[in-house]
Amino acid sequence: MINYDDFKKVELKVAKILSAERVEGSEKLLKLQVDLGEKDETNLPAGRQVVAGIGKVYAPENLVGREIIVVTNLEPRSLMGLESQGMLLAADSPDGPVFLMPEREVASGANIK
Repeated sequence: MINYDDFKKVELKVAKILSAERVEGSEKLLKLQVDLGEKDETNLPAGRQVVAGIGKVYAPENLVGREIIVVTNLEPRSLMGLESQGMLLAADSPDGPVFLMPEREVASGANIK
């Protein structure tokens, strides 16, 4: 078990999927660009790349515009040569992963408490 102080270190935020595409050479990996409400040095929206093993259940063309929950403070990880800068939250089901999503629209980058 982890204690409450350790759990508080995990940053969970709402992200809007801006684009999604299949990762070449993989049946299940999708590369997502997500909006977490962050800005770049020129104050323009800065998308973040998340690589996730959801491609057997979700078609990329059906994901754009959806809101998901992302762990934003994990160390980046390389999957098939692509850097993933977060991890989306999904529940296990017999049919594959199911996104955890807000019940109504929320601002990109909103904190999960």
